[in-house]
Amino acid sequence: MAEYKITKAKETMTSRERVIRTFNFEKTDRVTIGYESNALIHYKLVRALGVKASQLPRTLGVDYIGAKPLYTGKRLFDEVPDRTVNREFGYRTRWIENSSGGGYEDYCDFPLKDADDEEILNFPVPDPDDYDYDALGEKIAANRDLAIYIGDPGFGDVINSTGMVMSMGDVFVNLQLEHEPTLEFIRKRTDFHIGVLERILTKYKGEIDFMWMGEDLGTQIAPIISMEKYRKIIKPVHKRFTDLAKAYDIPTLIHTCGSSSWVYEDFIEIGIKGVDTLQPEAANMSPQYLADHFGGRLNFRGCISTAGALSYGTAEEVTDVCKETLGILMPHRGYHFAPTHCIQDNTPVENAVAMYQAAHDFGLY
Repeated sequence: MAEYKITKAKETMTSRERVIRTFNFEKTDRVTIGYESNALIHYKLVRALGVKASQLPRTLGVDYIGAKPLYTGKRLFDEVPDRTVNREFGYRTRWIENSSGGGYEDYCDFPLKDADDEEILNFPVPDPDDYDYDALGEKIAANRDLAIYIGDPGFGDVINSTGMVMSMGDVFVNLQLEHEPTLEFIRKRTDFHIGVLERILTKYKGEIDFMWMGEDLGTQIAPIISMEKYRKIIKPVHKRFTDLAKAYDIPTLIHTCGSSSWVYEDFIEIGIKGVDTLQPEAANMSPQYLADHFGGRLNFRGCISTAGALSYGTAEEVTDVCKETLGILMPHRGYHFAPTHCIQDNTPVENAVAMYQAAHDFGLY
C-alpha cells in the first residue's frame, strides 16, 4: 500500500502545450515540471507512492521525455577487468557505494591521460549512422501528450566529456595551450553529436519540441575557464547546436553546473533559450539574482538544490524553499521546476514528495 500520494494541480493543457508555451514565456496552467534522480531514491519513491517505475514521472507531473536512439554499431573499446567500459565512448568507471546504500559510477583510468598526439587523433568516435532511429517513432507516438526532447547534458559538452577520457587536468592544460589534436578530437565529437541530432530532426520533423545540451562552466565560486577561451574554443561549438535547433524551429536548453551566469549573455547572443541546473548556493546563481539579471530573457530550469533542504532539511523546509523559489521565478514565466541535479540517495522520501507536491500546490498561474 502506498505511503504517500501526489495530489496534482488541475490541468487545462497537455504537457507538450505547457512546455512549448513556457519556452515562449507565455502563461500556462501550472509550472512545467522536470525530474532526475539516482537509482536508489527513485526506487524508494516508486515504492512509497505505490506505482510502477515507468509510471513515476507521470505520477509526479513530469512534462517531457527524451528521444535517444540506441547504438547498434560494433563495440569500439575493449573490456577492462574490474571496470565498466562504455562501448561507444570509451569512458572507464568503477562503482563507488555511498553511505546511503546507493552509489555512483566514478570515472577513472582515463585512456587519453598523458596521451601523445597520435593516440588522441586516433581515438575512436562513433558513426552517427550506427544508431537505430526507426525505434524512436514508437516512443514519440506513445508519449505524444508530453514534450519530446533530443540530446542530453552530454551533447555539446566540451570540458566534461573530454575530461571523462582525458582527465580534467589534461583538458584544462590542452585547452589553455590550444593543443591542436585535442581541438580536433573535440571537433570530431561535435560532428558526431550534430550528425545524430540532425538525423533525428530530419526523420521526425515537427515531432521534436526542444534540444538539450550541456557545458559545466563554473565551480561553486567562480568560472572554470576564461571568457576569452570560452569565446574562442567552446562558444563556436555551442553555436553549431543552436544553429541546428533554429533551423528546425525548436529551442535549446543548456545544462550548466556551478557558477555559470557569467556566460549567460553570450548564451542569449547565440540563441540559447534556457539554462538548466542553477545551483542556488553557487556565486551569482540564486533565484533572485537570475530573475533580476535574466528574467524574461532566459528560461530557468532547476534551482531546487539537492544539497540543501531537500537532502538535509525537513519536509516543511523543502516546501518553504520550493514556494519561495516559485514565487521569485514564476512571475517572469519561462520557469521549469526541477532539482539542481539528480535527487541524491540521502534524500528522505518525504522530502522528495514534498518537493513535487509544492510544485502542484504553489506552481499555478
